[in-house]
Amino acid sequence: MTPQITTITTPFMFNVSVNCYLITSGDGYILIDTGMTRKRQVIENELERAGCQPGDLKLIIITHGDFDHSGNAAYLREKYGAPIAMHPDDAGMVENGDMTWNRNKPNFVIRTIFSLLFNLKEADRFIPDISIEEGDQLSEFGIQAQVISIPGHSRGSIGILTSADDLFCGDLFGNLKQPELWSIIDEAPAAHASIEKLGGYTIKTVYPGHGEPFPMDALIQPD
Repeated sequence: MTPQITTITTPFMFNVSVNCYLITSGDGYILIDTGMTRKRQVIENELERAGCQPGDLKLIIITHGDFDHSGNAAYLREKYGAPIAMHPDDAGMVENGDMTWNRNKPNFVIRTIFSLLFNLKEADRFIPDISIEEGDQLSEFGIQAQVISIPGHSRGSIGILTSADDLFCGDLFGNLKQPELWSIIDEAPAAHASIEKLGGYTIKTVYPGHGEPFPMDALIQPD
């Protein structure tokens, strides 16, 4: 049975949206990313619309620690009884609520803006239940897929590559006007290395954190 992918899209800012992906496989579900806290009801409604009830969600995967991807993880873990998995190199973001954790430190003004607008409130912070890294398999959760480490946007950014050659890439790539390297990159050399690394895999469709899914061969390579 080929897993079904449901895209859950919510508005972010400046005509940018945020994607979560619900994968239906057999009698269970896996959620990749969880959106922003202020869009919690939308996420819940879409899970219910897909038929996902408490006890049905087998795993919550966080592709990276940013608040617009991790904001509802703690709440959904409590409601649905699903463990949260993410890479340890981003864990401090969600544990401390600090989106600059383990990143190249911005200047004071940027740090202040992040602190006021983009950090997780204490009630939404959490300790991940499962650390996932390069090469880990997800078959025990009902999906044939592997974890690929793809740093660049953050040091703990991961991709999930399924046996159907679908790649959930977090914020390594985006597709607002065209498929390309996402505009917000913490370490450019790492991002370019991640793109080169992905060239060694068979990937058909890319599911980005922002924008529409796209075929891998449509990706515009950065200069």
